[in-house]
Amino acid sequence: MKTFLIVGASSGIGLALAQTLHQEGNKVITVARRTNETLTSLDIQQILADTSKPLENLTEHLPEIIDGIVYCPGTINLKPFHRLSEEEILYDFQVNVMGAVRVLQAVFPALKKAQSASVLLFSTVASHLGMGFHASVALAKSGVEGLAKSLAAEWAINKIRVNVIAPSLTDTPLASKLLNTDEKKEASNKRHPLGRVGNVDDIVPMVSLLLSAKSDWITGQVIGIDGGMGSLKP
Repeated sequence: MKTFLIVGASSGIGLALAQTLHQEGNKVITVARRTNETLTSLDIQQILADTSKPLENLTEHLPEIIDGIVYCPGTINLKPFHRLSEEEILYDFQVNVMGAVRVLQAVFPALKKAQSASVLLFSTVASHLGMGFHASVALAKSGVEGLAKSLAAEWAINKIRVNVIAPSLTDTPLASKLLNTDEKKEASNKRHPLGRVGNVDDIVPMVSLLLSAKSDWITGQVIGIDGGMGSLKP
């Protein structure tokens, strides 16, 4: 049995991943701003914390050894660049980058003791593909990718692998405003070469793979799961 820490597990990809890892017989610990009834029913340990702010005493609630961590929090604030306030840009950076920094610094000793641990962060297709109105999130997620590449190099000696998944639009509560009508969803579907937006079942299997021993020789990678949007023009 392995121990995994899922940050941002109260909904969407993080929630689905926590359920999957639990069903596979692993010990799962979650960190989120609110509790989730499904996780409570599964008797999964839930730690309440807002990673966009300095964390206090997180390590007191964690085990001595952690085999893998997935940092799921994200933001979608799509506006013309000239309408973005400094506070909005800084908030996106706090949630996506500094939150990951805070958590990873806190759990590094526990990852190191696992002797073969895996870290998974989330970016976005917009970090590679120029997309209008995505300046703030692309800026923040590009920082996530830079962090992951640096840590993959630095932590390789500790046998800690660090990878990134860069999805396109995925049907989760975070993206609900972009998919809240049939017209919006159909327009989003058509923008993807494979003809549809993603869902959590498209993402979770790759996350599970990257957390497992089957990916022991994969590190420092940014893997696009995006229906072809990041690399194809149909």
